[in-house]
Amino acid sequence: MAVQGIWSGTISFSLVAIPVRLVKAVEAGNVSLHILHSKDYSRLSRRMVCPEENVEVTPDEIVRGYELAPGRYIIMTDEELESVSPERSRTIEILDFIDLQELDPVYFDHPYYLVPLKGGEKAYQLMVEVLHRTNKAGIAKFVLAEREHLVAISARDRALALTTLHYSEEVLSPHESAPGKQAADPGLEQRMRTSIERMITDFAPGRYADDRREKLRALLATKIKEHAFVEAPALAGEEESGPADLVAALEESMRKLKEAG
Repeated sequence: MAVQGIWSGTISFSLVAIPVRLVKAVEAGNVSLHILHSKDYSRLSRRMVCPEENVEVTPDEIVRGYELAPGRYIIMTDEELESVSPERSRTIEILDFIDLQELDPVYFDHPYYLVPLKGGEKAYQLMVEVLHRTNKAGIAKFVLAEREHLVAISARDRALALTTLHYSEEVLSPHESAPGKQAADPGLEQRMRTSIERMITDFAPGRYADDRREKLRALLATKIKEHAFVEAPALAGEEESGPADLVAALEESMRKLKEAG
């Protein structure tokens, strides 16, 4: 199954231009639980309510404001926000190439893959090879979802990986969290060094799992088999589902839980 593209455009630097599309590198495995009304199991909805008037506020009455002090705001109109929003990127313009080892992981935000489009396969493969051999990463900026991102482009296996980065002003200094310098304890240092050396191994991501998520999936599978479900009342305009539809939904839920496991 082809992975759906999030963005398409061109990687560009010097006289090089490589057409690519951006795709997901990770798939969240969260087990989603909805919020229901305990009396009738209707799914609850969130609404904007004015606490002063205790009434629901419609979208045409909603504005956005920047808080200067408690209860004091600067109102920003849609036009003003639009005036400072970046234009949608069609190009990932690489600004610099750096040693990948110099990129502190604290700057990493979210990973993606870049996939070559027709006509860009050879240049794409060459860039992967060069970045891999030199252990370099390209630093660039581009706009995704109305936000300008700082990104790093590096080689991962036989593909280009794009990782969005935090800007330097977003990264907090560790100095406030770190304790002051303590007097060295040679015995403790040696014991700690020995313990670490005994535990050194190659990183194998498959060895580690989200235990709570696995237990929750197993619990849900058991409850589905036992048909321990409740039904919400049909909303006005909704067609009622027959028993066959319910069984099909349960079977589909079981299939997804088995695939996720």
